[in-house]
Amino acid sequence: MDITTRRTVTAFGGAAATAALLVGCAVGTGGQGDGGAQYEADAELTGDLQVMGFSGVDEVATSRMELAEQELGADVDVSLIEGELDLQQFLSAVASGKPPAVVYANRNQIGSLAARGAIVPLDSCIEGESIDTSMYVPAALEQVTFDGSVYGIPEFNSIQITMANADLLADAGVGIDAVNGSDWEAMSAANDALASASGGRLEVIGVDSKLPEFLPLWAKSNGADLISEDGRTAQLDDPAVVEALEWAVSIYDAQGGFSDVKAYRDSADFFGAGNQFATGVLGAMPMEQWYVNVLNDVSPDAPLAFDTVHTRDGDTVAYASGSAWAIPSGSPNPEAACRWARAMTSVDAWEAAANARLELREAESKPFTGILTGNAEADAMIQGMVTSGGEPWDTAVDAMYEANEASFSLPANPADAEFTTAMQDAVNKVLNGQAEPQAALGQAQEAAQKALDDAWAELEER
Repeated sequence: MDITTRRTVTAFGGAAATAALLVGCAVGTGGQGDGGAQYEADAELTGDLQVMGFSGVDEVATSRMELAEQELGADVDVSLIEGELDLQQFLSAVASGKPPAVVYANRNQIGSLAARGAIVPLDSCIEGESIDTSMYVPAALEQVTFDGSVYGIPEFNSIQITMANADLLADAGVGIDAVNGSDWEAMSAANDALASASGGRLEVIGVDSKLPEFLPLWAKSNGADLISEDGRTAQLDDPAVVEALEWAVSIYDAQGGFSDVKAYRDSADFFGAGNQFATGVLGAMPMEQWYVNVLNDVSPDAPLAFDTVHTRDGDTVAYASGSAWAIPSGSPNPEAACRWARAMTSVDAWEAAANARLELREAESKPFTGILTGNAEADAMIQGMVTSGGEPWDTAVDAMYEANEASFSLPANPADAEFTTAMQDAVNKVLNGQAEPQAALGQAQEAAQKALDDAWAELEER
């Protein structure tokens, strides 16, 4: 049967219970494992492969899906569950014994899903399908490695680079190095020089430090990690983290406060030709690399400048996030799920995706700026396919690949959601004037550490 007719999109039925109940159910079952699946790279596969959390709609997705379906063989029927991953829906399906065959999740969800027995370790899958885990970006693989086992096959990597309006920099008499994070005093001074207000209303945002989401980036820039490497100890009240938060918040305070900056930021046509760089209302910010494509599409003539983000010691740094394929506990077809994960993240699949994207970009007379895949070998191959868009786009692409090699991630842990909530709540309290950085992070430290201790203890008791 032709692969294009074997793929269907289905809705996943059934009501979801509350999050707490679902988590309890998943833990209570202890997981159903993978049923003693036999993973073999040359085995002929049959059955259905229901995919949850992945809506393959663009050429990068569909080209890889076609290759993956070929590797699965004609006797495996692939169907996609509509929409992004709904954790309640997924945990309910696992608890009821009717999970999808394979799930597409954010990497920062892998630790808690593994701890709850909702997904299975992939050691046998990796060995049976001969998946070379050394080809994955280290930060991506670390984020899906929990308690000594790999629980997800990484896909895509999202990192940050410094983006700035070159005209505003020139008018303020500063260079891109003043806003790349290498010198916080210089960046604060550049913020003052770039920002502009009239009649008490902000007209130009000098620098956007992108809180609360980028606290891990600024902490790392200051030499601190928010959580220990083994995922057991919160470090939110580390003096270097407190200092990072104090500085990043001061960037907003110098412009009238976070609420004023956020309101003005949110009014911009972020994905359109009226974006903040094209209209000259933003000096600089760290931003995920995919925004380079947006800017090149909608405002190719905007006066832009790019660099990596730097630590205070001058080294390139980037905070990595992304997605991963995982096999649910009780998957009805773990063997096909494993092969799908391998095929979707293989160098061959990414080459097909890059060629599809390159063809489309050439048809639009636009440069191909690359794809960050989570697979280091594929990244190196795709980087060689990048087409020049001239400056500043070539500099943006170079910065993207440099940052990708210098990326870090928060380690997998069984309380990843609770840890993230504690961290972001603390930052938001400071941004909203409800608490000072040291007090807010001290409270967050207590909440995060208790969540970690409880989650690890519960896991070790099972």
